Amino acid sequence: MDAQFWDQRYSSQDQLFSGNPNPALIDETADLPPGQALDAGCGEGADAFWLARRGWKVTAVDVSRVALERAAAQATDTTDAVAWARADLTATGPPAGAFDLVSAQYFPLPKQPDHAALRRLLAAVAPGGTLLFVGHDVTDMPPDNDRGFDPGAYYQPHEVAEHLDDDWRVLVNETRPRTAPAAADNPHTHDTVLRARRLR
Repeated sequence: MDAQFWDQRYSSQDQLFSGNPNPALIDETADLPPGQALDAGCGEGADAFWLARRGWKVTAVDVSRVALERAAAQATDTTDAVAWARADLTATGPPAGAFDLVSAQYFPLPKQPDHAALRRLLAAVAPGGTLLFVGHDVTDMPPDNDRGFDPGAYYQPHEVAEHLDDDWRVLVNETRPRTAPAAADNPHTHDTVLRARRLR
């Protein structure tokens, strides 16, 4: 699932995703005061737009050039509030302690023996800031899928929670029904949601 994979996938359709912000993002951040946000794996930008329109300054990162160009072309009223950045967050981490919100919505972060990429992502959350890590419930995943995608190779929210030490307070760590309709090629009916606050 590298840059070439995602560029090809985005290029296969004029619009890959719904254009609506993810429901878990709305549910879990509506009560947060706006600040600096990192949208990890921003795709076509729906979450970044939603945050920007609520006063957040957003750094929207994706590995796909196609997705970023598509998102930037739609950013008519959020030009000054969103910075689009092409980067592979598995190799290059965001600035440490820079964000009041780090949002990773269905972001396929591959597991590493030293957990380096995950540790860099966690380190990007400023003291007092929020981590929101959302995934598909893997029990919804069919045993065989034509993309050859192994969910076990990627961090799930409950696994991210296991890497949080006493500097964190876990506020939500649960599985919940999806409130948005699933795409035709997406069988998932439940999301797994981790919301945690960095204490120091």
